[in-house]
Order: sequence, then C-alpha cells, then structure tokens
Amino acid sequence: GLELSHCVGANSLGPAGSWRSGGPCKMKRVRTVFKPEQLERLEQEFLKQQYMVGTERVDLAATLHLTETQVKVWFQNRRIKWRKQSMEQKAAKLSQFGVIQPATADSTDIKDHEEDTVDVEL
Repeated sequence: GLELSHCVGANSLGPAGSWRSGGPCKMKRVRTVFKPEQLERLEQEFLKQQYMVGTERVDLAATLHLTETQVKVWFQNRRIKWRKQSMEQKAAKLSQFGVIQPATADSTDIKDHEEDTVDVEL
C-alpha cells in the first residue's frame, strides 16, 4: 500500500477550503525515496526497455523490495524525463545549425492543411 502522513489541517487548505472540525482526515501520501541500488537497477532496466509490464514489473518490484505501483510510476516518470531530454537535445541541435522551430503553426502551414481536407456532405 501507500504510506500516508499526518492529517492535512485547515491551514494547508487555505481560506477557500471547506474544512470542518471533526470531519474526515485528508491524508497526504509520502513521496517514495529510492535507494541508490534501486535507482541503478531501474535505470538499467529502462535502458533495455522503456515499458515494464506484466510479470516483468512484478518480478522487478519484488527484487527491489518495492510495490508494483512504485515501479510503474517510476517508469512513467522516467519516460516523461526521457522525452523532455530528447526534445531539449533536438532543439539544441537545431539551434546549433540556425534552424528555429516555430512554437505555433504559421499561416502557410494552416493553408496547406486546409487544402488537404475534403468536405463531405452527409
């Protein structure tokens, strides 16, 4: 299961919060802190394959003394980090050659796209 910390009080909900004394306690999940050995193994597995599913994930979680959910979330977060790094490297290479990618489509891209569409009457 997930580890939970102490109750979150009215102060953390802010003035707009509808905290009532005696109401249910809102628990906050404690962030998992991975051991260096666990991180090293997770990174090794990520280099082999970016998606860990099924019995492979169950086995890895058991080997590392983690829950299957912790392994699943680690892989999700690692893929996001990998995509971000890939995009940054691509942008750096393009800027190195003086190519600037537009943040939004310009008018010629929109015009080209409109010419490719076909209106169909139903």
